[in-house]
Amino acid sequence: MMTNAVFSARRGLLSALALAGIVLTGCATTETRYEQVVVRSTVDQNKNIVATGYAVISIQQHSNPAQQRLLSIRASKLDAYRSLLEQIYGQYLDANTTVAEMVVASDAFRARVHGVIYGARLISITPIGDDTYETTLSLDRSTVNDLRALYLDQLAAGVGA
Repeated sequence: MMTNAVFSARRGLLSALALAGIVLTGCATTETRYEQVVVRSTVDQNKNIVATGYAVISIQQHSNPAQQRLLSIRASKLDAYRSLLEQIYGQYLDANTTVAEMVVASDAFRARVHGVIYGARLISITPIGDDTYETTLSLDRSTVNDLRALYLDQLAAGVGA
């Protein structure tokens, strides 16, 4: 005959195992869903690359509110183009950390993107909330391949690197 302490310990162990199984299954599901969202946000149904850019209206340097909105739309479009460049060519990263007396004294990080984009299609320009614009661009996969081939040809010729 089992005592209450042994029975309670076994029930607690089974509960812990069941909970661990649920948690681990949840992590796998979350990771899979995350990957699906990332792929869906950078590639559309036609396998085109998609990029989104954002800009805040109120920080645009102009006294006329209509002009601020236009500047914000332009800035969000440029941000979307930058995002396309990052997806096609990658980013040049430069990082420098200084440690003195086992403490980080300074940490500098710079990112740069360089490349050519043509053939991008404007998908949408949408106001987000009261103070932001979102611009989405799409680039055909064949154009991406052409741009990468052009870039590799320029690297081989020693131009533009």
